[in-house]
Amino acid sequence: MVCACFGASSTKKEIRPSYISSEIDGYPLADVRPFSDKELRLATDNYHLSNKIGRGGFGTVYKGTLKDGRRVAVKTLSVGSKQGVREFLTEIKTLSTVKHPNLVKLIGFCIQAPNRALVYQYMENGSIYSALLGTKKTNIKLDWQKRSAICLDTAKGLAYLHEELVPHIVHRDIKASNVLLDRDFKPKIGDFGLAKLFPDDITHISTRIAGTSGYLAPEYALGGQLTKKADVFSFGVLILEIISGTSSARTNRTGSHKLFLEWAWELYEEGKLLELVDPDMKEYPEKEVTRYMKVALFCTQSAASRRPLMTQVVDMLSKEIQLNEKELTAPGFFMDAIQFSQKKSYPDSSISQIRDGHVSITMVNPR
Repeated sequence: MVCACFGASSTKKEIRPSYISSEIDGYPLADVRPFSDKELRLATDNYHLSNKIGRGGFGTVYKGTLKDGRRVAVKTLSVGSKQGVREFLTEIKTLSTVKHPNLVKLIGFCIQAPNRALVYQYMENGSIYSALLGTKKTNIKLDWQKRSAICLDTAKGLAYLHEELVPHIVHRDIKASNVLLDRDFKPKIGDFGLAKLFPDDITHISTRIAGTSGYLAPEYALGGQLTKKADVFSFGVLILEIISGTSSARTNRTGSHKLFLEWAWELYEEGKLLELVDPDMKEYPEKEVTRYMKVALFCTQSAASRRPLMTQVVDMLSKEIQLNEKELTAPGFFMDAIQFSQKKSYPDSSISQIRDGHVSITMVNPR
């Protein structure tokens, strides 16, 4: 007869729901809540089409309302998307540890087979792309005060990732659709699925090419050499898009088929940079706007070593610093990128892994 006073024989092991976890792949999670698939379906009205607010590389984003009344954005991973699982886990690991006013906040996640989803704070004004650059632009009017603040605050978010965090983080996909705007038009960098961690003693890594054409630095697009300067290049393109109200992926306003950076560089050489400015922006301080565009050109120089650090970019945007334009060289993709590509062959698989577009190379004679 077993004595019941010890209770050993009657103890049952607690069974936790499959969606509850305090870690991902052995990586502890901080301040991130696990959700059940049922909770997220209730929040989004079963992912109703009317709640769809965007689409990413590996899934769709829906707006929703949690039981406590909080509005959220739910990013689902396409069922059966093996390619997106790695990016999904990377984003959870990255955003569970970083905290900055210009980085999107990850509230929680769902891993309840076969469904996976990420839950973010809801950004009332969508992305820079939807607000300013898309073919279906909203009625939002962004004056220079808002545009300049968006540029500067986004730079601060990137400077935090590159310089303040340990290990440092390279985002790898800085673009207009990945910078979100809250109700006050404060920008927050999102979509960290392609992010890479950089230990202090590492200057660069060789990696598969991933990102969006039009924003890719030449040394990365052609050789897979990734450094912080790849993000700096992408950010330079983003500044020019914000000022011009033109997407780098589309034909420029002149109707020619020149690449976006080629158009900007030619206007700079001709002393006509202000022709790049969005016609919808009626009033603006010409000197300050011109400085921002020149900073963008410093960021997009073809040689990575010539581009500034993001902390320097913050200073260049926020202070009336005299820029040494004698040191400014042409953007990529240009002659040096082409010559570099001729010295080394790259497997087709590398280029095919670039999302949302293809690599284009043009030849322009630098000054």
